[in-house]
Amino acid sequence: MAGAGMAALGSWVPHQRWGREAVFLGFHHGLSTLLARKSEWTPRWVPACRPKSSVFFLSRPDLSNMAYKKLKGKSPGIIFIPGYIYNMNGTKALAIGEFCKSLGHAYIRFDYSRVGNSDGNLQECTVGKWRKDSLSIIDDLAEGPQILVGSSLGRWLMLHAANARPQKVIALVGIATAVDDLVTQFNQLPVEVKKEIEMKGVWTMPSKYSEKGVFDIQYSFIKEAEHHCLLHSPIPVNCPIRLLHGMKDDIIPWHTSIQVADRVVSKDVDVILRKHSDHRMKE
Repeated sequence: MAGAGMAALGSWVPHQRWGREAVFLGFHHGLSTLLARKSEWTPRWVPACRPKSSVFFLSRPDLSNMAYKKLKGKSPGIIFIPGYIYNMNGTKALAIGEFCKSLGHAYIRFDYSRVGNSDGNLQECTVGKWRKDSLSIIDDLAEGPQILVGSSLGRWLMLHAANARPQKVIALVGIATAVDDLVTQFNQLPVEVKKEIEMKGVWTMPSKYSEKGVFDIQYSFIKEAEHHCLLHSPIPVNCPIRLLHGMKDDIIPWHTSIQVADRVVSKDVDVILRKHSDHRMKE
């Protein structure tokens, strides 16, 4: 993920002397263009921008407190939206933080409510509540235009955020897009299995990415998620979009990224497939 992801993100970070909030260099120039100009840029970077080790909390009326870390810097800012029940200390979140630090750009990573250091009970989480979490970060913490980087389920939430805040979200980078996927997978189960899950109240989904070997997904989570599905109609997001997906992803098929590219109304959309990458794209 590091090479492809940083290149996609790098294609939108501006050269400081251009004096613009966001300059699109084109994906294929991306990181190689940035690195080629490193010696010219060096004096212009902001060395004082260092990641804070402390965890801060965003207090919200009638909503649980959210844990976050914020790196101050120039525009556009970057916000990382993690995958299902992942926290802000994952490999991708940290790698993007180092990338933003090297260029002097603002960066925010956070834990969804009921995940990581944030308050709440995980069993009460929903896609709708995490959507509100993402919007709280954009509204209450982010300054100026933002590029959203979403991983897996975070890509689903990122599209919702871009639709809700079009004046502030100027570009999207999606990693292993999981739009509508939990609902889609659930609906593909045999009828008797779905009835059993409904009775138990929990869907025990096998996963090699969980320490327990399974994800216990509340039936209520799946039913609530149905209200936030996007692929059934055009997705009214107009900003530039880059979708990265591994062709060996055994959790979310790469065809989902193609579906998203087809559904969004934006004309500036690239899908980048990594032939030998899996869901995490950690290589």
